[in-house]
Amino acid sequence: MTEANDTIAEPAQSETAQAEAPKSEAPKLEAPKLEAAASASRSRDLRGVFERIERRFGSAAVAFVLIAGVFGAVFSVLTPPFWGHDEITQFGRAYQVSQGGITPQKIHDDRGPAWGGDIPVSIDALMGYAFDDYRNNPDEPDPMVADSEVYDLLGSAPVSDATKPVWFTNTAAYSPVPYLPAAAGIRVAQALDFSVGGMVLATRWAGLLAYLVIVGFALRALRGHRVQWLALTVAVLPIAVFQAGTVTADTVTNALALLISALIVKALFLGQRLTRPETVLAIVSAIALPVCKPTYVLLAMLIVLIPAERFGFGGTDRIAPWQRVLPWASAALGGAAFAVWMKIAAPTGDGMSLMRSQEQWGSVRPGDQLHEILGDPGHFLSVFGDSIARRDQRWFTQFFGELGFAYIDVPALTIVASLLAFAVSIGVADRMTGAQGANRLRTWLVLLTMLASVAMIYVTLYMSFTPVGYFMIDGVQGRYFVPLALLTLAVLLRWMPLRLSDARGSIPTRGPAITVVAATSVALIAAIVKYSTIVWG
Repeated sequence: MTEANDTIAEPAQSETAQAEAPKSEAPKLEAPKLEAAASASRSRDLRGVFERIERRFGSAAVAFVLIAGVFGAVFSVLTPPFWGHDEITQFGRAYQVSQGGITPQKIHDDRGPAWGGDIPVSIDALMGYAFDDYRNNPDEPDPMVADSEVYDLLGSAPVSDATKPVWFTNTAAYSPVPYLPAAAGIRVAQALDFSVGGMVLATRWAGLLAYLVIVGFALRALRGHRVQWLALTVAVLPIAVFQAGTVTADTVTNALALLISALIVKALFLGQRLTRPETVLAIVSAIALPVCKPTYVLLAMLIVLIPAERFGFGGTDRIAPWQRVLPWASAALGGAAFAVWMKIAAPTGDGMSLMRSQEQWGSVRPGDQLHEILGDPGHFLSVFGDSIARRDQRWFTQFFGELGFAYIDVPALTIVASLLAFAVSIGVADRMTGAQGANRLRTWLVLLTMLASVAMIYVTLYMSFTPVGYFMIDGVQGRYFVPLALLTLAVLLRWMPLRLSDARGSIPTRGPAITVVAATSVALIAAIVKYSTIVWG
């Protein structure tokens, strides 16, 4: 019995052990499930953060800050000092503004009338070397930069107290408004005792930051509308991002033009009411843009086409008289500021010919050109037509990017990728229902204003840069049309019923957004690779 009992007891103990085994191993089996649950929870939390950011700022605004911020910073470091568009004279004017210089300052020049200002001698040394370097390039495949160590040496020098007068007649004609961010960057560099190279970089980054903030707000205003991806495509064109990464008045000009364009699209074409901050910035843009660059004064005036009830002040049921006056008062202030500054800057036109070859000094005479336009408009139209026939392909390429005074055209891949982004962003854009009915007249006025603004670009350069009797209008560049692109395309969308749709007949959102972000990124990467290869080797 004892043996039997012992024999029976062993299975009992074995069953007990077996019963207890799963209990001891249970935590090990549950660990992967716990980890998976924790991972899913983190994923939900992260997705929730992204959704909150998207709701607050908009997908296109977030994508813009990332794309323009990264690639703009790359261009700011990759571009040799003062190799941007007119960057020597642009920096000179920015430095003058940073030191309190508001109006154009006439300087002595044996060649003829000239305007400029005092620049630290150590900065002028780097300017002089950069000027000679980008003008005297070796043949391919040698890099355009002759000696990068010289840039390092001159850039590492302290900013000297001694100054010398420097010529910048072409930018002396600009008001101080578009140079305020760059001037702030210079003052920060002075306060922190940066070297010459550090000051140049700080000035570039200040402009880039302004571009990110202003255009980022413009895209945020369009959140919830698919047209935000079209605005993004314009904002991250390689030429726009390149300029945002260098010192130029065009950075703030482009940003303000995109801002007021986005707000007009929202209020006029989409029929949405502006918020109070958006209303304030629309008014500020209408006043500031005309004194940034005179060719865009008509774009700023379009604020008067926004219906009074769509501004963020006052009621919507009963429109008070002051609500109706508000946009007209803003346009009037902008126009008055434009007229005053044009009067102040008018004498600088007499010195513009010094930018041309020596045999053409004194050949640019704005008064004579204006007399010819008014006295013989047929001849001007003939010259205008010849200019298009000879140069339209250059302007098309430059619209996507001719990068600085290295004069490097962006590669074919950049243009194709940008065109893909335009095709997709136009194809999925909102139907502009806000422009129906009584607003059709306003749509026509926008179109006529865009055409008039294009004409102003040609007229301005005919008067300010083209020699008298020249066979074409000289100085026109494709980048001058970027500020007009968004509103011009909005008019096209107003009259174009076609949209991209999926198999179910609905307009997709996520796929086109990914395509636009990918295409614009590829366009910028290709441009950077080509620029780096040719400039630095």
